[in-house]
Amino acid sequence: MIELRKGSWSLAFATLTLGFLLAVQLRTTADTRASVPMQRAEDLSTRLTETEKERDQLKQELAALKSGGETGADEEVRMRAGLTPLVGPGVIVRLDDSSRKARAGEDPNLYLIHDDDLLKVINELRAAGAEALSINGQRLTGTSEIRCAGPTLSVNNVRSAPPFEVRAIGDTAALVQALKMRGGVADTLKVWGIELDIREAQDVEIPAYKGSLTYTYAQAAPAEEAAP
Repeated sequence: MIELRKGSWSLAFATLTLGFLLAVQLRTTADTRASVPMQRAEDLSTRLTETEKERDQLKQELAALKSGGETGADEEVRMRAGLTPLVGPGVIVRLDDSSRKARAGEDPNLYLIHDDDLLKVINELRAAGAEALSINGQRLTGTSEIRCAGPTLSVNNVRSAPPFEVRAIGDTAALVQALKMRGGVADTLKVWGIELDIREAQDVEIPAYKGSLTYTYAQAAPAEEAAP
């Protein structure tokens, strides 16, 4: 809600400030016309000139806010919600099932990628400051699920099979370090032969979320009842 009202608050602030400066200008003009010591006349003239400059600048900002409305705030909200495709520096992580064969008595599922493996990778990238994430072309949002669906994995209710490609935009060095830290997710997957390839890139492309945004049961709570 704060993000959405950012433009409105800026518009209100600019309007109030402009009104204040106009009042100052009128008062300063009146003071100049009154009987004041000559030594103050030059100071008052300088103040008047500066006030007029600030007034003109605020007029321009006010006009820009009126013409643009809350476009900037709306766009930022859409970006945070995952509704716009993004591009930026980051990493592309490729995961695939192990090529090893299970030994006698071993569970062969240990050598396959599961939802918790992907979740570990995603959580490490998020903890490292990833600003946008996707798995096999599916944008991850606050409502995205990552779960096993038979021999496949489901993301945003879209099934896909290995190999899995995880894309993340953020501080490249921090993202790589998070995955490669000693005893971390890369070392754990390596024990079972799970293939994990990390590639750095300056132009990682992440698509927009394509799922449904319709709420059937949830609705906005009154402001006084909303949780802090």
